[in-house]
Amino acid sequence: MYLYSEFDRTYVRNRVRMFRDQVDRRIDGSLSEEEFKPFRLMNGLYLQLHAYMLRVAIPYGTLDSRRLRQLAFIADRWDRGYGHFTTRQNIQFNWPRLKDVPDILDALADVDMHAIQTSGNCIRNVTADHFAGAAADELSDPRPVAELIRQWSTDHPEFTFLPRKFKIAVTGSPNDRAVTRAHDIGLRMVHSKEGQNGFEVIVGGGLGRTPVIGKVIREHLPEADLLPYLEAILHVYNAIGRRDNKYKARIKITVRETGIDAFRSRVEERFRIIRKEFLGADQQVIRRIRDTFAEPDYVQAPTAAFDDALRRDPAFRDFANGNVHRHKNPDYGIVSVSLKAHGRTPGDASSKQMRILADLAEAYGHDELRISHEQNVILPHVHRKDIPAVFAELSRGGLGTPNVGLASDIIACPGMDYCALATARSIPVARDIAVRLREIERDVGSLKIKISGCINACGHHHVGHIGILGLDRAGVENYQITLGGDATETAALGDRAGPGFPADELVPAIERLALTYLDIREDQDESFLETYRRTGLAPFQAALYPDAVPKGRGGHPERSNDAVS
Repeated sequence: MYLYSEFDRTYVRNRVRMFRDQVDRRIDGSLSEEEFKPFRLMNGLYLQLHAYMLRVAIPYGTLDSRRLRQLAFIADRWDRGYGHFTTRQNIQFNWPRLKDVPDILDALADVDMHAIQTSGNCIRNVTADHFAGAAADELSDPRPVAELIRQWSTDHPEFTFLPRKFKIAVTGSPNDRAVTRAHDIGLRMVHSKEGQNGFEVIVGGGLGRTPVIGKVIREHLPEADLLPYLEAILHVYNAIGRRDNKYKARIKITVRETGIDAFRSRVEERFRIIRKEFLGADQQVIRRIRDTFAEPDYVQAPTAAFDDALRRDPAFRDFANGNVHRHKNPDYGIVSVSLKAHGRTPGDASSKQMRILADLAEAYGHDELRISHEQNVILPHVHRKDIPAVFAELSRGGLGTPNVGLASDIIACPGMDYCALATARSIPVARDIAVRLREIERDVGSLKIKISGCINACGHHHVGHIGILGLDRAGVENYQITLGGDATETAALGDRAGPGFPADELVPAIERLALTYLDIREDQDESFLETYRRTGLAPFQAALYPDAVPKGRGGHPERSNDAVS
């Protein structure tokens, strides 16, 4: 894990000190809300429907017990006893009082955390594979690279006021768990024909009102060229990206309007100039960073306790089959902790649960945790002999739900319960679907349901196997369904099934989709997504609209990237 330097600590404290003065001036009326807005956004503070919301950065999703306990302390002292983990691997506090925010930021600084660049038109928190450093399929741990990008991008003078927000994701595995193709820049570690490490560079991806799967701009970029190449991409975007219309200001629009070949030519031209200016300084930095990401001291011990628990305990067997994943050390497992207990708010963790997770990480997990973009918490290094004890503690704390990857493991944005931009509710929908499908979800198996409360798509609905988009139709909540989306290395946007459903008809419609899949799959090994790709939309449309199967333009199903308003 990256360790702050004295420079880092001084920098963060100075930012807090400046923001404290800005908050004081907002409270005494010296600054209007409009004048205050750019200052608060630079420090991760939003004004939501009912209160301010503070978004705290968890760079590339990595935490330790000390930091997680501090988040629990903040939740109890200045919020309402819980935090909400997001699809950007951050945590949000939904109820802070403005006067308390500088104190919260100081408390974060005490444990080397901050809220910088979690909002605004800048390079946001860099995300990464939540199994980073532990996954059996990993070519290399991507977190040192993510940390290098974080340091390079923080307050970069050229990229502090971009045309729009900018998101970067990196994975070190061929199996993409970081949704790289739906980011402004996605980085996938690959080997060249000569066996050298490098990156497949993907540009111009993104969701929102214009969902786009990113395009490959470089098939293999040598590791040493990463920062100058990123800087070249950002330079070109900053120079030609649109600023006249915020809905057309993302790099995905720039790439589309310029054309990927012309955009690539501009980037390569700029790269040739920038590359000479780096002089290897970035390589010195990343060498220092890599030294802080050493592997844990793995324990050598028998794993019989794990095997015995599998034989005698059906509940543990369900947990192990779904929530425990292959570790690169065969004596270890990666434990995914679901924050999606049936009927609960996806992504929420109470302060008590945070402390339980911190204790488990310290006792059994080499003091490491990860936050996933799927709004769960990962214990990346747990010896198999200890997994039964971990499961027992999780179960006592309401965290032992064995549903990771199943229908109730739903990604959902806060929706109209919190967000000022939302046009429909997401949280109650997620709760109701999870409860309704509980009895059949183990038969259904792998199913990614993702829900957004507006077209900004914070719930990633476009890349859900089943995506749900909540909209306002003349003052009434209406939910559109998309099918066949995919967030992995075979990324795809979902197909829009047809007209939307009112709130009271949505959950039965989702159940009909699940039951239809069970009826038409070839065998139990064929997943929902595989079945959809084999059969197409027609049988699922028939289930959704038994009286009439709607068609899009030209008789074909409507695509989810058609404009929605």
